[in-house]
Amino acid sequence: MRVINERLLVLVALGLLGGCKILDVASPEPAIESKVEQRLQRQEGVSLQKWAQGQSRTLEQSLAERKRKPLDLSLPPTLPSLRPDMEGDEEEIRPRKRERQGKDNRWPLTIADARAMALANNLDLKIAVLEPDIAATRVSEEEAKFDQLIFVNAKYGRKDTPLYDGDLVKFSTLDKNSPLYGAEAKLSALPQETKSYGIEAGISVPLLTGGKVTLSSPLVHKRTYKGVTSDEFRSALRFSISQPLLRGAGIANNVAGIRIAAYQKRAADVGLRLQSIRVLAAIDRAYWALYAAWGELDVRRQQYQNAADNLSMVRRRVDEGLTAAVELNRAEIGVAERMEKLVVAQTKLKLSQRKLKLLLNDRRLDLDSQQWLAPQTPPLLTGFSFDRERLARQALQGRLELLELELKLAADTSKIDYLRNQTLPLFMLDYQYGALGRDTAFGDAYGDAVSGDFQDWSIGLKFELPVSNALRESRLQRAVQQRLQRLTTKRLRELSIRREIFDALDRVDQDWQRIVVTRQNVILAGLNYQAELKQFRQGLRTMTEVLEMLTKLGEAQVREVNAIANYQVSLIDLTYATGTLLGFSKVGFSE
Repeated sequence: MRVINERLLVLVALGLLGGCKILDVASPEPAIESKVEQRLQRQEGVSLQKWAQGQSRTLEQSLAERKRKPLDLSLPPTLPSLRPDMEGDEEEIRPRKRERQGKDNRWPLTIADARAMALANNLDLKIAVLEPDIAATRVSEEEAKFDQLIFVNAKYGRKDTPLYDGDLVKFSTLDKNSPLYGAEAKLSALPQETKSYGIEAGISVPLLTGGKVTLSSPLVHKRTYKGVTSDEFRSALRFSISQPLLRGAGIANNVAGIRIAAYQKRAADVGLRLQSIRVLAAIDRAYWALYAAWGELDVRRQQYQNAADNLSMVRRRVDEGLTAAVELNRAEIGVAERMEKLVVAQTKLKLSQRKLKLLLNDRRLDLDSQQWLAPQTPPLLTGFSFDRERLARQALQGRLELLELELKLAADTSKIDYLRNQTLPLFMLDYQYGALGRDTAFGDAYGDAVSGDFQDWSIGLKFELPVSNALRESRLQRAVQQRLQRLTTKRLRELSIRREIFDALDRVDQDWQRIVVTRQNVILAGLNYQAELKQFRQGLRTMTEVLEMLTKLGEAQVREVNAIANYQVSLIDLTYATGTLLGFSKVGFSE
């Protein structure tokens, strides 16, 4: 038995010295870890041309196609079909070139610059970027359960033995020279005073299997005064191990907390990337809203300028007697109406500016400053035909929300396995072994312990079984129900994503058709306005009719600007629905 104990002690000591990498056994499943890593390493910028079917088409090509083949709207049978007549020769009349009023307070801004500023300054991202760090501390907390513990205990004691009446003791074991040798005396005649000094140092090591190993070496110096005096040193080398055999046994159960925390850490990484994409998508939408606000302001300014030019023309014609004076009032009404719309457009621009500045959160751009952000990135005016099912599959593979759910489901699986083990009875194996030494000198006492001539060992079992075990069974059942709930959520999320993709595709097609139609409407409205103005100079039209056509031209131009901006937003929504972003430079993610 001595040989067995010694060999067991050596093997355990070597195992402890060799150590074990906890992360090697507590890491998430390789398949899902690889999936997360590949997704996080993937570039977010995409090219729409890769998704398109066939050749893309420019706006001019779509206009030419529109003339050849009018738009066919599939309406319900109860409504008449709408087939605008697009035949005829038109001369394209484009709006005047933008001439923005502003000097040094203009701030040229491309969409790539806006994205870069948002990644650096956006407060939502600054909040979200802390989540992975917080999750990493949870992993460290779980790993710390397996930290080795070095302990040192020191103790000083004094003991005065009380006197006993009636009990006799024979001192035959004393030295022959002692005056008490061979005599009998009452214990009351021998009061004892004992002082002891003790120290114990060792190491306690939690095992991945759920057990605990302790190695220690106690040393005690004990001196007895009065009566029978003694002065001795006691030392030992002790080894003990406690290992559960049912509940809490096994590496998988004991590293479950680390694995769950690791899944949560990866989910936090995915969540940060998702939040980044959300913020950048919001930046893109705000950018194109600002573009639309600038475009509408330019149109309203052009409308006001045209009405003011008409007022000047009418005033000259009235002075010359070529036009009735009532036309002067009509022209002034036209100027006043366009002034109102110009004021509203200017306020809309201020609100759009403030919204984008808030998202950018640049200290150089005060929310109420007169620094005007001027969009520099031109809109994408290219029509696409997409493979709808391919994009739906792309979305199911690329949406970070689904990947986040998969990580949570994997964590749920580990939690269920752990809780299932916790429902088992407690069955513990305890083993202790010690090599003892005792002598009047420290070196001799410690030498006895090292030699192993004197041993002290024990082995035992411990069993516990709750009567109902309702607490652990309820915890297990709750974890199972939560995972079922999450699985249902995942299925619902997949259906919602497919719907988002198809809705986004329909809106992209709709907004492209709106651009084509509104551009043609602007051309026709411009021709009609020029014709009405020409006939007014000839005395065949009133200023009211001229202003009516000018209003139609302005509204057509505003609708065109909004259609262009909405088309850009639709493309953003489409790429966001697939879990990525439109490809622009100055965008980078670091983990």
